[in-house]
Amino acid sequence: MDADQLDRAFVALGDPVRRAIIARLSRGPATVNELAEPFPITVQAVSRHIRVLEDAGLVTRSRDAQRRPVHLEAAALEQLTAWIDRYRLESERAYRRLDAVLAVAASASASASGTPRTPRNQNTRTKEKES
Repeated sequence: MDADQLDRAFVALGDPVRRAIIARLSRGPATVNELAEPFPITVQAVSRHIRVLEDAGLVTRSRDAQRRPVHLEAAALEQLTAWIDRYRLESERAYRRLDAVLAVAASASASASGTPRTPRNQNTRTKEKES
């Protein structure tokens, strides 16, 4: 998926009506009239939303006699998911490295002080018992 197509897909998914249309189409094809039913907007407005989704490559229309059902393009969503996953995995690796550095630093700090680290609440309870 090239950058322009990626931009169009994310812009298309930025609208709640278009996300709802995608969610509905995930259950199967539907006509524009069927897609318009749950919305308090005109069929023409829903049709414009579908055109935006088509331009982004997220849906297609076919002809079935008099019907023109709209279909979800699952492959396009898979490409978006792959793009997101790549950056999610990179972030997770960075956080794991940070966790390792912090664990080493905490261990070194505990070793340098010569005393095992105990939670603050335990120190307070110990002092209360001694009093």
